Amino acid sequence: MTEHLTVDGGTLAYEVTGAGPLVVLAHGMGDDRQAYRHLVPLLVEAGYRVAAADLRGCGGSSAQWPSYSRTDIAGDLLALVRHLGGPAVLVGHSISGGAVTVAAAQAPELVTALVELTPFTRKQAMSLRDLRSPRFRRGMRHLLGAGLLGSVASWRRYLDVAYPGAKPADWQQRLDHVTAMLGEPGRMGALKKMGTMPATDAGAALPAVHCPVLVVQGELDPDWADPRAEGEAVLAELPAGLGRLVVLAGTGHYPHHQVPEAVAAAVLPFLAGVRA
Repeated sequence: MTEHLTVDGGTLAYEVTGAGPLVVLAHGMGDDRQAYRHLVPLLVEAGYRVAAADLRGCGGSSAQWPSYSRTDIAGDLLALVRHLGGPAVLVGHSISGGAVTVAAAQAPELVTALVELTPFTRKQAMSLRDLRSPRFRRGMRHLLGAGLLGSVASWRRYLDVAYPGAKPADWQQRLDHVTAMLGEPGRMGALKKMGTMPATDAGAALPAVHCPVLVVQGELDPDWADPRAEGEAVLAELPAGLGRLVVLAGTGHYPHHQVPEAVAAAVLPFLAGVRA
């Protein structure tokens, strides 16, 4: 059942399932909480209370907001954790990977651990070496078409690259759902603004994180020429010993939808260690 939380600037939509320690799921730009619909049952079955939220500008949340930075999203997530009676494990995908980093640095008493799925947590710098990767070039071309021109068709082409290999069984349904959402007033505008938000705030927060962090990268993620190197760079900026990295073979930028069982196999032992 969809619930709503009013925060400064708008209203957030979310839904809660299960019982146990709280886990809050935050999706990436141009998406909504339905991206986690295959992972949620696996977490609930393992004994967690799972809250899946729509980011500001996305899904059932208000479309128009003053700003869409990672720090803004972090504030929304912390408000939800307080509302639900945290602390919580925060799971963030892509832009939300950076947002949960900011949240953990700002309110360590509310965050017990972080899971960052293919996260944009550091300021990105493209090099000529990166452009040697055909996968990276294709992904960036379609991302620019969506981000600069507001083209839903370009976003669909990007998603095709971001899900390499075999598509999920519900791929067409998911693609149609995202397309319909981005066709709603203000939704593509939110995507474009998120795409221009630098990750400098999240990068600056990395040294101030003091909870365990799991970074999950897709081996074939087109958002980086070398996804493993990006994951290792995130860990290097955390305090020593806090982070660990899992790279999932054959997957792209959306492992929680493309291979939810593999993500659960990486995440659940990590969460069990946090609980212990």
